[in-house]
Amino acid sequence: MSNHKILTIDNLSLQEFDSEAELIPLLTPEDEEEMNNEKLPVDLPILPLRNTVLFPGVVIPITAGRDKSIKLINDANAGNKIIGVVSQINEADEDPTQNDIHKVGTVAQILRVLKMPDGNITVILQGKKRFEIDTVTTEVPYIKATIKEVPETRPAKSEKEFSAIIDSIKELSTQIIHESPNIPTEATFAIKNIESQSFLVNFVSSNMNLSVKEKQDLLSINDLKERALETLRFLNIELQKLELKNDIQSKVRFDLDQQQREYFLHQQMKTIQEELGGVSQEEELDEMRQKAKTKKWDDKTQKHFEKELTKMQRMNPQAPDFGIQRNYLELFLDLPWNDFSSDNFDLKRARKVLDKDHFGMEDVKKRMIEHLAVLKLRNDMKSPILCLTGPPGVGKTSIGKSVAKALGREYVRISLGGLRDEAEIRGHRKTYIGAMPGRIIQSLKKAGTSNPVFVLDEIDKLSNSNQGDPSSALLEVLDPEQNNEFYDNFLEMGYDLSKVMFIATSNNIANVQPALRDRMEVIKMSGYTIEEKVEIAKQHLFPKQLEAHGLKAKDLVIGKKQFEKIIEGYTRESGVRSLENKLAQVIRNAAKSVAMEEEYNVKVTDADIEKILGAARMERNKAESNEVAGVVTGLAWTSVGGDILFIESLISKGKGTMTMTGNLGTVMKESATIALEYIKANAEKLGISPEVISQNNIHVHVPEGATPKDGPSAGIALLTSLVSVLTQKKVRKNIAMTGEITLRGKVLPVGGIKEKILAAKRANIKEIILCADNKSDIDEINADYLVGLTFHYVKEMSEVLAISVTDQKVKNAKSF
Repeated sequence: MSNHKILTIDNLSLQEFDSEAELIPLLTPEDEEEMNNEKLPVDLPILPLRNTVLFPGVVIPITAGRDKSIKLINDANAGNKIIGVVSQINEADEDPTQNDIHKVGTVAQILRVLKMPDGNITVILQGKKRFEIDTVTTEVPYIKATIKEVPETRPAKSEKEFSAIIDSIKELSTQIIHESPNIPTEATFAIKNIESQSFLVNFVSSNMNLSVKEKQDLLSINDLKERALETLRFLNIELQKLELKNDIQSKVRFDLDQQQREYFLHQQMKTIQEELGGVSQEEELDEMRQKAKTKKWDDKTQKHFEKELTKMQRMNPQAPDFGIQRNYLELFLDLPWNDFSSDNFDLKRARKVLDKDHFGMEDVKKRMIEHLAVLKLRNDMKSPILCLTGPPGVGKTSIGKSVAKALGREYVRISLGGLRDEAEIRGHRKTYIGAMPGRIIQSLKKAGTSNPVFVLDEIDKLSNSNQGDPSSALLEVLDPEQNNEFYDNFLEMGYDLSKVMFIATSNNIANVQPALRDRMEVIKMSGYTIEEKVEIAKQHLFPKQLEAHGLKAKDLVIGKKQFEKIIEGYTRESGVRSLENKLAQVIRNAAKSVAMEEEYNVKVTDADIEKILGAARMERNKAESNEVAGVVTGLAWTSVGGDILFIESLISKGKGTMTMTGNLGTVMKESATIALEYIKANAEKLGISPEVISQNNIHVHVPEGATPKDGPSAGIALLTSLVSVLTQKKVRKNIAMTGEITLRGKVLPVGGIKEKILAAKRANIKEIILCADNKSDIDEINADYLVGLTFHYVKEMSEVLAISVTDQKVKNAKSF
């Protein structure tokens, strides 16, 4: 219906009041009674309505635009102001006839006629009584018809059921007013002020959101109680619809309010960031897109990046995942996808670089030069995976930096010592708070190229825990057949590691998992000789420490003999770390004198060394004399290189038992047992009486009891010691030995030969007994290290005794 600054109806609403409208009072019971007593005229002009139905007592505005309707209203307004109002069957009919209108309608009184600027007129009508068309008398100039009154059945005033229905209509109408956002709450006053029950039913029926047909059906019901029940039914349906609609709108409004709030806050943050000189989200995304254009990605990687960037664009910047996603994309952009540094193929220069930085290490240098030569011939070769194993301080870690320098590559290093979480290698999944990539991917990001020299330090110190086994995770990293698609959990993409040159370091290769060890090319690095240490100190350590302490070469000079004194008297190691510390101590003393302008010896003497470092504490073990039976020099391998050890045996009256002391391991004890059983079995050949063994106790001791000792390599030394003590014969002077023994009398090869040979030479040993199978190890040692040594290669234990035990009795030999 139209709104015209009058009392009007707005769809579901009950009457909306306009402050500028003239108020038309509601129908009172007296008015209704008076209206019901009025007699209807015999004939009436009939006004067809398109889209509404007029109920008795209700006031509605009607806009008339058809010529017939305008003429009808003008004529009636000039006369008695009474017309008949009916609704059209089809509202689309422009010129309805008697067959196009309903038979039941309402007699109406014209209250006011308003002329509109467009030529139409608006008329205010108030319904009075229902009527039924009897006969249409004319349709020109408008429809006129004879009518008859439609009787209405009303319940008794005292009927409780009807009163309950009316109360329910009032209550539901009030609820609808409260639920509907389009109806002012003042409309409840109108409902409460209606005293007439029939008018209440008509008023509510007129204002409900029903179709014209449904309203016409209500108007046609003659029983007021039945019409009230039907009205109540429609009100129930309307209230349910309204509640459902409001519920849906409430949920949608909450979502929209939350989004609008977040959008508003985001816009504020964006403005604040821009004021502070920060970068907005859009600028950040554009910057990432521009950076992505410079990356050397394949199609698969490019699509993955664009997908993840789109995901970030859809995210709320305040969401927790936004930061993780941004970190992920920044990593993606920072990684050197298919960026490779150019290798320097000048082989002579590479050799000079390696020689300058490290003394010795011929095997490592040779392998690097070979690899560079092959790369020069074939540029797409996969990089080798090397494992340098040897004692501490021999330069395993630092060689990686020299190799990178020689090849012209970037250098990165990660320490694996104590690593026990697999995620340190493979990274964490993005679902975790604080997720980050593994150390491999992080180091490549740091290097800036995809082919650096990558040092995996202390690979034998890896451990495992309930977080996984990192050594197993390294299997993929160090497998040339798999590492071209290394999968990091954070990156969620395969990354090519095949061009990375991995150099692993270890002190004990036996501690490395077999499957991991099998993937690496192992290069053994032995300890340095005294001569090598002197050269290393002279060429590298001493100049380095002078520079570190702010001195020049003219400020301090150390001669070769003084270097040897420091090495032999104050260090005991395979490498040179302790040597560097001692040299630093000597240089600091000179630096103090220079700073305090004191006099000091520029050329360091032996006395100066003892004054600065104190008395020598680590003089090397020297070979013992052969004046005591049962004392034999053995050769041992330790974590700090080779060393000599003494095996002492003593015989005393007893019951043929053997006692072993010196913190010996199981294998070493078993070797002594084998030696004794061999002697018992071959006592006659060895010239030993069985009674000597059965009537005496034997005590075997290996000095330095606080140091654990184990392994089979002391087998022939234990055999020689036992034979010497049982025969009371001298052991050959300045001889040492190493080798495993068997019950059959065989001598088996052992390891650590180079370290043991160096230890023997330091102890002034002249002759060494070895298994014949160890000759190949001797052949690999630099001939300069073997000067002054004589080697005896044996296969049988009898050969060992023939060489090592003399026929000469010791002084004060015991008689049995």
